[in-house]
Amino acid sequence: MAGAYRDIQVSEPIDGVSLIRIARPEVRNALRTQTLAEIADALRIVEDDARLRACVITGDDKAFAAGADIRELATLDAAAAMADVRPLHWRSIQACTKPLIAAVRGYAVGAGCEMALLADMVIAADNAHFGQPEINLGIIPGAGGIQRLTRAVGKPLAMKMVLTGERLDAVQAQAAGLVCEVTAVDQCLPRALELAHAISLKAPLAVAAAKRLVNLAYEDFLAAGLQAERAAFCSLMDSADTHEGIDAFLRKRPAQFRGE
Repeated sequence: MAGAYRDIQVSEPIDGVSLIRIARPEVRNALRTQTLAEIADALRIVEDDARLRACVITGDDKAFAAGADIRELATLDAAAAMADVRPLHWRSIQACTKPLIAAVRGYAVGAGCEMALLADMVIAADNAHFGQPEINLGIIPGAGGIQRLTRAVGKPLAMKMVLTGERLDAVQAQAAGLVCEVTAVDQCLPRALELAHAISLKAPLAVAAAKRLVNLAYEDFLAAGLQAERAAFCSLMDSADTHEGIDAFLRKRPAQFRGE
């Protein structure tokens, strides 16, 4: 797939550092299946290239990634969701052993928030917003949003965000532990690249070991939680409320949920 990307742009702005830029501004960089496949492919190249020691992923000034592509979700029932290839792409992204830094400007909601949570660290611009609004569609996060958000910000705040769909701004996200630094919008990507470059100068074997061991401490029992989360997400795709929520979103009208 390398060299034939449609949804992302890949460059090497600094020696040793790869930059993945999500480039679907017409839909606020929504993460459709094609986008995830391309990100996974780009990270496999980073993984296999000894010259590349770290990677930054970003969007544009208005959106890191504003969720999944809802028109794709509208085509799924429970069986199709269970057979969906998207979880394979998420696992491939997670498998990268080299540091991944998210430079988040604007919206990082839904799948965009899940992508930020999957990164090893998040640099947020002061216009960034993080959230898991899936409840408004009659569904739940299905790519690790519940599991990783709870580990990052704690149960009370995660419960509030997942059950209400309310967002955190950049300062709130930093205070909660989701973000490690907040910058001005024009400094967000440069700061992420600066950190990636600093990491690229460290001993590669030590960096890989450090990342693996931090994740081991952070993600204890994560695999079981991710499996249960995905199963619950898939089962909801057959509910009348999910169809109502997605249709309401696409038609820009209030949803009327019935608990069915």
